[in-house]
Amino acid sequence: MKANSNIPYHEALNPSQLEAVNFTEGPLLVIAGAGSGKTRALTYRVARFVEKGVAPGSILLLTFTRKASFEMLKRAALLLDNRCEKVAGGTFHSFANTVLRKYAPNVGFNPDYSILDRADSESLISMLRKEMTFVAGHRSFPRKQTLANIFGRAVNKALPIELVILNDYPHFAHHTEAIIAISNDYKKHKAEHSFLDYDDLLVYLKTLLKDHSDICRSISSTYRYLMIDEYQDTNLIQAEIIRLLAASHQNVMVVGDDSQSIYAFRGANFKNIMKFPEIFPGTHIIRLEENYRSTQPILNLTNVIIAQATEKYSKTLFTRRPGGSLPVLVSAGNENSQARFVAEEIRKLNQSGVPLGQIAVLFRANFHSFDLEIELSRDGIPFAKTGGFKFTESAHIKDVLAHLKVLCNPYDRISWYRILLLLSRIGPKTAQNIYAAILAEQEGYKGLFTVKAKNILTGDFQRLKYLFEFLDSKTMSVAQTGEAVLNYYTPILKDKYDDHPKRTKDLEHLLTIMERYLNIESFLTDMALEPPSTSINNSLSLDDPGDGRLILSTVHSAKGLEWHTVFIIWALDGRFPSIHALHSSEDFEEELRLMYVAATRARENLFFIYPGQVYDRTSGMVLSRPSSFIADIPDNILARISYEQ
Repeated sequence: MKANSNIPYHEALNPSQLEAVNFTEGPLLVIAGAGSGKTRALTYRVARFVEKGVAPGSILLLTFTRKASFEMLKRAALLLDNRCEKVAGGTFHSFANTVLRKYAPNVGFNPDYSILDRADSESLISMLRKEMTFVAGHRSFPRKQTLANIFGRAVNKALPIELVILNDYPHFAHHTEAIIAISNDYKKHKAEHSFLDYDDLLVYLKTLLKDHSDICRSISSTYRYLMIDEYQDTNLIQAEIIRLLAASHQNVMVVGDDSQSIYAFRGANFKNIMKFPEIFPGTHIIRLEENYRSTQPILNLTNVIIAQATEKYSKTLFTRRPGGSLPVLVSAGNENSQARFVAEEIRKLNQSGVPLGQIAVLFRANFHSFDLEIELSRDGIPFAKTGGFKFTESAHIKDVLAHLKVLCNPYDRISWYRILLLLSRIGPKTAQNIYAAILAEQEGYKGLFTVKAKNILTGDFQRLKYLFEFLDSKTMSVAQTGEAVLNYYTPILKDKYDDHPKRTKDLEHLLTIMERYLNIESFLTDMALEPPSTSINNSLSLDDPGDGRLILSTVHSAKGLEWHTVFIIWALDGRFPSIHALHSSEDFEEELRLMYVAATRARENLFFIYPGQVYDRTSGMVLSRPSSFIADIPDNILARISYEQ
C-alpha cells in the first residue's frame, strides 16, 4: 500500500469532499447539495482507494446511467492510471443483468433470457388484454400503458395490485379482479418465454441475494467497497439490494441529496435516504454545501425554496463566486405573452454572446412547452426537446429491433407478431398461426423456412423467409446484420410512413451505434436498458442536443444538467405545483423539490414566468397566482416584473 500520493487531493478538494474521499471503513452518507461537486468526490475516492492498494475489482460503483459511471471511472483513470477503469461500474439494472446471466438457474429461469423494454412490456400486456373475453365488452377497462404503470408501481413500491388501484386508480376498482388476472398472465407468459422486464431484473437479483445466502456472501465478499450515486432516487428493492450486498462488510458509501428526490412516479422512495442511518447503524454523515455552479443570489433563492420542506437534511448552499443578479419572477398576461417574453429574452441573450445551447427552458409537464415551440419556430430559433421521447419506442426503430431479437430469442412471440404484421395480407389471426407453426417446428427462427401458410407464400412473406435464410447462411458483424435487416425493411418503411426520409436517418443512426458492438445480445441489452432519448425539432436524435440549439426540457429530464440561463415556465399555482399536488402533502413536497431542482440548474440568470387568468377546465377554476413555492419570497431575493404584450 502506497504511503505517498502524486494526486493533489488537498488542492483539488474542499474539506468536506476530502473527508468523504479519505473515509474508508463502515457506512457513509454524503448529503451532496446541488452543484457541490459530488462527482468530483466520487471520482477522487475511486482513485484514492485504488492508489492505496484496494483491488479495482472489489469496488462496485452504481449509478443511474451508464454514462455517469463511465465518466467517473475515466476521470479516475486520468488522475491515477488505467487500473481505475477495471472498477466494476454501471447501473443497478446492468449490474443485475450481469449477475443474473450467471445465476439465473438459481432463481428458476434460463440465463439466455430476453429483456423487455417498456414498449415491449406494453405490447405483451396488450396482447394478453385482447385475449381476455371479459375485457372485450368493457370500453372503460384500463389500456396497456395504464396496466403497465399499475404493475410497475406494485413492484417498485412493494404493494399489492389491489392497493395500487385503490390509491392511484380508484376509478378502475370494479376491474380489480380482471387486472390481477392479466398481471398473473403477464408473469406466466414472461416465465414461459424467458422474458425479463426492467422490474424483474431488480426483483430477481434481490431474490437471489435474499434466498441464497452462499451466493450473497460470495458477491458481497467480491465487492468489498460499495459506492452508490443518486441514492435519493433508489426504490425499496434497490435499497434492499444494497443492504444485502453490504451484509459481510458494511463498507457502503451512498451519495445523494434528499432535496432532489423527484422520481416517486418511477417508484423512487424518499425515505431510503432519510432512513439510511437507521438501516446502517453508526453511519457517518458528511454534507457538501459549497456550490460550484450558481451565483450567490440564485443560491439565496434556492435555499429559501427548499427551507419550506418539512422533512430534510438541513444544509445551506454557498459559493465563493462574486457578483450575480437577482432571479426574476415575470407576470405575463397570458400563455402567448409568456412564450413571447421567453423568445425575446432568448434572442437578447444570444445577441449578447450567450450560445443558444447554454440556455434552457424548463417545465413541469411535457405539454407545457407546446405554445412556446410554435413561437420559437415562428422566430426561427432552433431548439432541442428532451423528456418524453425515447429513441427505441419509435415504431420504425422497434420494427428493425424485432428482427434482431428473434435471432437471439427465436420464440419471442412479441417480436414475431410485430414482424409478421408488417407484411401485406397477414392479420393477427394469420400471425398467430405462423407463430404457432414456428413454435411447433422447434428449430428456432429456422422454423420460418418450412412454414406452410395458405395464400402467403409469395411477396412480402417470401422476402421475409429469404432475409432469415440469408442471415443464417452468413457470418456477419452486428452492423452487417443490421444493414441486411434495413435493406429488407426499407420498402416496408417507404410504404408505411409518409415521412420515411426522416425515419431513414434514424435507422442510419442506429447502424452507427451497432458498429460499436461485437455481438447482437449486448447491443439489444443496451438498447433495452439505456436507449437514447433526445428529439430535435420533433425528430429523433442521437447527437448532443446542446450543439447550438436552445434546450427545452421537462425538469425531470434536466436533473444533473446546468445552463448559463434558465427559464422556468408555467410557474403558476395549479400548474407548478399541479392542482392534484395541492391536495396531497407528499405530492406537494415532491413538487417543491422539483422546483428546487429546476432553479438549481442555473449558473448566471434565472427567470420564473407565469401567465395570468388561465382557466382550468378540470377544476373549473381560474388560475392567476404565482407558484406558492415562490409567491411569498421577499423582493430582495426574487425581483418581480410584468410583461403584458
